[in-house]
Amino acid sequence: MRALVDEGTRLFAERGYAAVGLAEIVRSAGVTKGALYHHFGSKEELFRAVLRRVQSDVADQVAAAADAEPDTWTQLTAGCRAFLTASSGRSARRIMLIDAPAVLGWNEWRAMDEAASARHLEEALAALVEDGSIPDQPVAPLVRLLSGAMNEAALWIAQSDDPGALDATDRALTRLLHALRAD
Repeated sequence: MRALVDEGTRLFAERGYAAVGLAEIVRSAGVTKGALYHHFGSKEELFRAVLRRVQSDVADQVAAAADAEPDTWTQLTAGCRAFLTASSGRSARRIMLIDAPAVLGWNEWRAMDEAASARHLEEALAALVEDGSIPDQPVAPLVRLLSGAMNEAALWIAQSDDPGALDATDRALTRLLHALRAD
């Protein structure tokens, strides 16, 4: 199963879901179609497993960046920057931000995105409201606003030819986040 997810990740990232056939995936993974169908009922099911792995990799990078910081505010800002960096990479961009909504449909993609990352963002924002860093407010809509903004920003960064796109986006996001602070 690991070889199928590895090769699916590589091929989907390089050429996109629509341009990759199951025969190519199984040949590249060194397995039979029967082995693929033993683990995954379809190309779409394999894609879900690939997406879960990519989302997990991005979440791990975000968590590592946040955990390295000493307080809740810098954990949030470091985690946001790590998300932008990780999700604008080729694999995450193509699989997570471009193909996933098209292949799985908007509702399923949103549910998977929320399960993979929204909980962590919600926990971080709730902690900031609790410690008074952010004024008391409903956290759920704030999570969706920031998550949507960061997904769009990551997609823009990944498609931009500007080598300074990540830094410019990080500066804009930092200003946006600082506007939330209670001063």
